Amino acid sequence: MDWFKLSLQLNKFPINRAQKTLQEIQEIPVEDYNNYISGKRQEIVEFHLNNNRFYKNFFRKNSFSNWNEVPVMAKTDLQQKLENRLSKGFSKSTAYIGKTSGSSGTPFIFAKDKFAHALSWAGFQDRYQWHDIDLNKSLQARFYGIPLDFYGNIQERIKDRISLRRRFPIFDLSEQKMEKFLKRFKNSNFSYINGYTSAVLLFAKFLDHKNLNLKEVCPHLKLCIVTSERLFKEDKKLMELVFGVPVVNEYGASEVGLIAFENKENEWVVNAEDLFVEILDKNNKPVPTGSEGRIVITSLYNKAHPIIRYDVGDTGVLSEKSTLKKPILEKLIGRTNDIAILPDGKVVPGLTFYYVTKSIIEDTGSIKEFVINQNAQDSFKIEYVSQSDFSETQKQKILQSIKTYVGKNLKVAFERKDKLARSKSGKLKQFTSTL
Repeated sequence: MDWFKLSLQLNKFPINRAQKTLQEIQEIPVEDYNNYISGKRQEIVEFHLNNNRFYKNFFRKNSFSNWNEVPVMAKTDLQQKLENRLSKGFSKSTAYIGKTSGSSGTPFIFAKDKFAHALSWAGFQDRYQWHDIDLNKSLQARFYGIPLDFYGNIQERIKDRISLRRRFPIFDLSEQKMEKFLKRFKNSNFSYINGYTSAVLLFAKFLDHKNLNLKEVCPHLKLCIVTSERLFKEDKKLMELVFGVPVVNEYGASEVGLIAFENKENEWVVNAEDLFVEILDKNNKPVPTGSEGRIVITSLYNKAHPIIRYDVGDTGVLSEKSTLKKPILEKLIGRTNDIAILPDGKVVPGLTFYYVTKSIIEDTGSIKEFVINQNAQDSFKIEYVSQSDFSETQKQKILQSIKTYVGKNLKVAFERKDKLARSKSGKLKQFTSTL
């Protein structure tokens, strides 16, 4: 039984048509791909200008002659009633309705027409098959959060059952809970792991501490997919060592679907079939390949709701090896709002602060997790879960590293905790600024 396909068909998502369309797109020759992208961009903008009052008011013109004339959408532009943003012929009952995770601090409800949603899932299935994972047959160990209210919890568990997913709720990541996770792997034929990076990494550290290899415990395991949070090279090495399978990066957003997925050649291939992904500077101009900029996305098939030149809230770099048909994401640097502003006006990506600190903290061998918060321009707090408090020597190493790589005369406080606060979805936001 093709459970994945059946679950989509039961919800009236035309997955067969979507898979056929995806195959037709992939068969377009490289030399014709510019015409395909240009045509679909023109088509989706014109559709919304003619059928979506919200977008017509947002655009402020009736037509355009150059793609750079198309305005860039921010998340805040979409924070209004969904009814105001739906296109003619669509309603909440005839479209797929979802809500963004809110990890950027600006959540909103969105809509996708059912074909666009099916096309997104066809893309996921295509990418997973790169690594011999079949969504219709492969059992997933899912390291995610889950709604805690009765109705939401039951609904999610039913979806998990139909979609061949078994949930590993990540709100409790104690050693006792990890033991239960391990027992489930021993008693189940999981084909792959899919989950938030921080939670999967914590499970890997638990296995490493016990000197276990997960592939030996669960022989059917083929792959680990991590998403939503940054994966560092040294963490990937640890995961692959203790899991005994490849670890790949997935990058997506609920409102647009799959953005990029890592292939067997360790290339983070951007979805160029049903999305058009741009890297723009602060003036909304395209940057050269190899340069850093804001990730801006156009959903080429979503007619229910305009997602056109939409600033997803991340910054990244496209590889110079990229082509229009096969863009390659060289770096995903992080959220545009994950920055530290210092007293002298210097702007430092929060990831830099985190990475420098991490390199020192990992030397202790006892740190499970940690987060960093900026609570004043010259003041930071490191909260960590560990077997013991940092020694003064360890603290001084961290402070010296911060002085060298981030800035001088900064105050850093340390607080050891039993567990760290996570978002409602279970994500661990590794750097925050309350300024």
